[in-house]
Order: sequence, then C-alpha cells, then structure tokens
Amino acid sequence: MINKIYKSVLITGASSGIGLETLKRFFKENIIIYALDKDVSKLEKLQRKHKFNIIQMNLFDTDEIYNKLSNLKIDIIICNAGIGRGAEGILKASREDIEVSTKLNVESYLHTLKAIVPGMIKRRKGHVVLMGSLAGLYPQISSVYGGQKGAIHRIAQSLRIELSGSRVKVSEICPGRTKTNFGKSAFKNKDKAKKFMSGFTLLEPRDIADAIMFSLSVRWRSNISTIEISGTEQSPGGVPIIPVKDPILS
Repeated sequence: MINKIYKSVLITGASSGIGLETLKRFFKENIIIYALDKDVSKLEKLQRKHKFNIIQMNLFDTDEIYNKLSNLKIDIIICNAGIGRGAEGILKASREDIEVSTKLNVESYLHTLKAIVPGMIKRRKGHVVLMGSLAGLYPQISSVYGGQKGAIHRIAQSLRIELSGSRVKVSEICPGRTKTNFGKSAFKNKDKAKKFMSGFTLLEPRDIADAIMFSLSVRWRSNISTIEISGTEQSPGGVPIIPVKDPILS
C-alpha cells in the first residue's frame, strides 16, 4: 500500500510492459489515476472495467507536454516511457535512432518533470519515480542507450539536491533485462532481438512494479533513492552469469 498522503498518480508509457503492470497496481489504491501513452487502445479497453483517466499524448511534442500536464495536481509521477532504438551501439545506430531515443529517453523526462514538479513543491508533497536501468549504472556495449540511462541516473541524483527541503521525494528504479517489448525496438534483426530476450530467466514487469510500489510505501521521512534489480541469472553488470563448476567438487 502506498503512502496515504498521495492522492494522484501519473504514469507515462502506461499501455504496455512495466507501465501497464504498475497501472494495474494502482487500481487497488484510493487514488486518482492518469495513464499516459501515445497508443491508448489497450487503455480504453481496460477503462471499461476500472476507473482512471487516459491522457493520449506524443511525448515527442514538447508543447503538448506543458499544455496537458502543467495544470494537473499530481502527487506521484512515474516516468516510465522509453524506447530501445540505438541499443546496439553508436556505430550501428542511425542518426534517427539517436535523435528519436534521446528525445524520448531523456528530453521527455526533463520536460515532464518541469511541467509537474513545481506543483509538488508548492503543495509540499510529491514523489518522482524515474525508470533507469542497469545500463545506466554499469558500462554496456551501447554508448547510446547506456548514455541515456546514465543521464537519468544523474538527473535523479541531482534532482534530489534541487528538491532538498521541499518534501518531494525522488526514486530511481534500475531494472536488468525484463520481459517487455524492448528487444523489438532495440534490434532491427529479429534473430538478434530474440537472442537478446532469451538465454536466461528474464525479470517480469511485475517484479519492477513491486519495486516501484515499495518505493512509494515508505514513511514520509524515508526516501528510497535507487533500487537496482537484476535477474538471479544476471551479474550486477546486467550480463548473464556463466555457470562454472564448483572447484571444490570438480
């Protein structure tokens, strides 16, 4: 159960994967819900059974971010929307891959925060949850995606300093490889996408939603700043663990 002081939540990228799983968790909470996505068809079907607000928005449109979000009274903002284009590295990424992914994975986060956080400060309560990644904490093959998630990591840390004394919290969630649609956008080659999303037991969106809800459940005096979640069969850097024989038994 989340902290009772929070009365409203906005989730970006809410129609699939981690965003959708997190959205479903809030149906059990006494809270006003805003679910934001570009494609809202799945959300509209879900709305037939559950009460929540849908915001159809293209996060590439900066004007739309400010026009639609600035006047909302949001206590929790979960910046989850993202894309994996360019994840194969800067040498294989196209110019468009770099521009599109940076726009969504970094710039849209900053503009969304700029639109929402001032209201939190004014009301003296709020919680910012940013979706980071193990790719932002450890060196990866991709300087594009890794660099973008590294930026989110630094944004989260710096924002906490900016918000000192405001009672607005900041939490960064850093998952390892998770069973979502990430691979489809990250790799143009279907075989590479399939290989990336297989080979060991991946995390499920519900595992990440668990972490998000935990960060929102602690008392007002506590702030969960960073949660790193890797699969049991992943090393801390996010790569699969290579099984080795026990030297004592071999």
